[in-house]
Amino acid sequence: MMVHDALIRVTDLLALGGPVVALLLVLSVLALAMILFKLGQLQRAGVGRHRTIHNTLVAWDMGQAAQALSTAHMARNHLGGFLIEALPLIQTEGTDRTALKARLEAMAATRLDRLEVGFRLLDSIAQIAPLLGLFGTVLGMIDAFQALQEAGNAVDPSLLAGGIWVALMTTAAGLAVAMPVSLILTWFESRIAAERALADMVLQQLFCPVPRVEHPSNQVLPGALAHAG
Repeated sequence: MMVHDALIRVTDLLALGGPVVALLLVLSVLALAMILFKLGQLQRAGVGRHRTIHNTLVAWDMGQAAQALSTAHMARNHLGGFLIEALPLIQTEGTDRTALKARLEAMAATRLDRLEVGFRLLDSIAQIAPLLGLFGTVLGMIDAFQALQEAGNAVDPSLLAGGIWVALMTTAAGLAVAMPVSLILTWFESRIAAERALADMVLQQLFCPVPRVEHPSNQVLPGALAHAG
C-alpha cells in the first residue's frame, strides 16, 4: 500500500512539474546508482584501511624486505598491490632510481585515478540539478502570468498562487537532488585525498627509508669499559 501511494505521489509530481521534474528524477536515479557503485568500489579497494600498509613500511624501514613484501600481500588496501609490485623493483640493483620513482608515481596515480571515476558525473549532477530546477521555475512563472493575462479582469488569486506553487516546486526538486549529491561527493573526495596523501608517504618511505637506530641503552660507553676493567 505504501509503495502504491508513493508511486501515485511521484506520478502527481511528474504531472505537475512536467519534463523538468522528469529529468530531475532521471538525474537522481543516475546519481544514486553512481553513489552505490562508488561505495562498493571504495569498500573493495580497502579505502581507509591503512594499518597493514603502515606495518609494511615499518618492516621496510627496519631493513626486513622479505617481511615487508609478506605483509604487503596481506594488505586489504589497494596500495597493497602497488607495494607488491614496487618492492622487488626497488631492490633490483643497477636500476635508475629517478626513473623508477617516476614510474612508481605514475602507477600510484593510475590506481587513484580509477577510484575517482564517476566523480565528474556526480559533480555535474550537483551543478546542473539546481539550474534545471530554476529553469522549471521560470517556465512555470511564465505559464502562470500568461494564465493571469488571459483571465483579464476576472482574476482569480488562487490561479496565480497555484501557478507559482507549481513553479517553485521544480526549484525545490532541483535542490533536493543537488544538496545530498554535493555532500556525498565531498565525502568521497576527502577519502581519496587521504589515500593520495598515503600514497605520497609510501613513495617517500620506499626511497628514503628511516635507518634503524640502536637504542642508547644497548650501547656501552668507553668510560664504562675502562671502569669495568
